[in-house]
Amino acid sequence: MLISVLTSLAAILLLPAAPARAQGQEARQGALEAVRQARRPVRGTPMYFELDAQGDTVFMETLDPVWIFPRGRRMRDGDWRKYYKLVYNFNRVYPYALVGRKMMAQVDSTLAADASKRSERNRYINDVEKELFRIFEKDIRNTTISQGLVLMRLVDRECGMSAFEIIKTYENGLAANFWQLVARIFSQNLKTRYDPSKGEDAKIEELCKIWDSGQWDPFYFSIFMEPPRKTVIQQETLNSEVRKTSR
Repeated sequence: MLISVLTSLAAILLLPAAPARAQGQEARQGALEAVRQARRPVRGTPMYFELDAQGDTVFMETLDPVWIFPRGRRMRDGDWRKYYKLVYNFNRVYPYALVGRKMMAQVDSTLAADASKRSERNRYINDVEKELFRIFEKDIRNTTISQGLVLMRLVDRECGMSAFEIIKTYENGLAANFWQLVARIFSQNLKTRYDPSKGEDAKIEELCKIWDSGQWDPFYFSIFMEPPRKTVIQQETLNSEVRKTSR
């Protein structure tokens, strides 16, 4: 790049003075165009300046915020890898837990206000299930097992109910026991409650606080050196309504 620029400049300086003015002007314009094309494009945000009380120019720049880890945090290499994986998975699934809380509140209020009969309640729950599958099935199928486990912990945190209690409340005890049996096969327990004071739940709680404080983006960037990939949920409310039975 530098050699091409110097060559173009040299061509300008060595242009003969004897030829006609028009030919010399065209040659100079061609050489200048070559120099312009050889320059690298300007990128980034230009600095700005202010004048102080003495009239001197002071150049200013705004730096993006970064997350500084508190002193005293000591982890082995394996622990850091697990923590990075937790941060990545949390970023992927936490928006689903937040939307799930809103949708559960909507379902509860609808059942309390409109579903006076058991048949109406069951029909409404079935309609909600179909709508949820339509909205989230593709996204949930693309999540990993570890992301699904983090999502279960977050749903418990946001909704105040374990996965077992949610299934039992909105389905029935038989369905809850069936999925509990499936979870036990994979060494999981749907009845385990979220406890922000110990274990991995304490780390998840710390991440929730960072998210809620609005510092998630710089925190994530400080770990992975890239902005977090946002989970976009197109629909955050349910369209299903209670279908009244004819009298």
